Amino acid sequence: MHIEFRHLRTIKAIHDTGGLARAADLLNITQSALSHQIKGIEDQAGVALFTRRSKPLKLSSAGMRMLAAAEAILPQVAALEAEFSGIVAGKSGRLHIAIECHACFEWLFPVLEQFRKAWPDVDVDIRPGLAFDALPALRKEEVDLVVSSDPEDLPETDFTPLFDYEPVFVASSSHPLAQKDVIEAEDFRGETLITYPVDRARLDIFSQLLTPAKVEPAAVRQVELTAVILLLVASNRGVAVLPDWVVQQVRYSSDYVTRPLTKSGITRRLYAATRADDTSLPFMAHLIRLARQEAVKLQRGGSAGG
Repeated sequence: MHIEFRHLRTIKAIHDTGGLARAADLLNITQSALSHQIKGIEDQAGVALFTRRSKPLKLSSAGMRMLAAAEAILPQVAALEAEFSGIVAGKSGRLHIAIECHACFEWLFPVLEQFRKAWPDVDVDIRPGLAFDALPALRKEEVDLVVSSDPEDLPETDFTPLFDYEPVFVASSSHPLAQKDVIEAEDFRGETLITYPVDRARLDIFSQLLTPAKVEPAAVRQVELTAVILLLVASNRGVAVLPDWVVQQVRYSSDYVTRPLTKSGITRRLYAATRADDTSLPFMAHLIRLARQEAVKLQRGGSAGG
């Protein structure tokens, strides 16, 4: 027996309208074509779907079974069609984000708060890209966007610039290094360096300064939260290197100072890595635009939620 969606729609239309003529009008076909369709279904099934002597036309027990199937299946089909239409129109979809920048959680959450209001039908999720390889996950379609400061030459992958930032040295205002105008790699040799719990290769202070200079700090202390890092620094428990926008946004006390790293400074750039086919999706383009706008607010020391 071969049942098509149109057969289920036919059974439901006849049941809802109570007659062939009205059902034919509802389905926009002739009554003759409708009768022929019913006969074809009954011939395949080997059972009668209607009690023909009744007025209005009533479903037989077999017809009721098919009606139950129609009422269960057709709403699911309609929902799937609506979802696919939304995807084609760029109004819905999936946006799972991996972040290789630990501090970026504080920047990204206000972005997503604005995004969800504009795109309520997009499924948004965040996966910290620190416990897995985010870019391979992007190519495997396990995630849809990766926030990274390390662009790679990958096939069918776009790296869209988001914003530039400067890693800066942070120390207690009473720390001896607070008296220096510029901090060099050698200054870290005797210090306790407070960092996020991230692999060294992904920390700017190591990748951009200490590792190339072959300098090792006296100790490394890993702390999850930016607020705690700054409190420890203000208490002179160690020094840190944080993105300039983080320090500008979160000012917990006046007991710490910031200084540039090296005379020429260090500038880094964050990118949104996406699959090339997805970069131009309307919701993807809007998220990237919101991300850039929020970055400007943070770099100006404005409110993250404004």
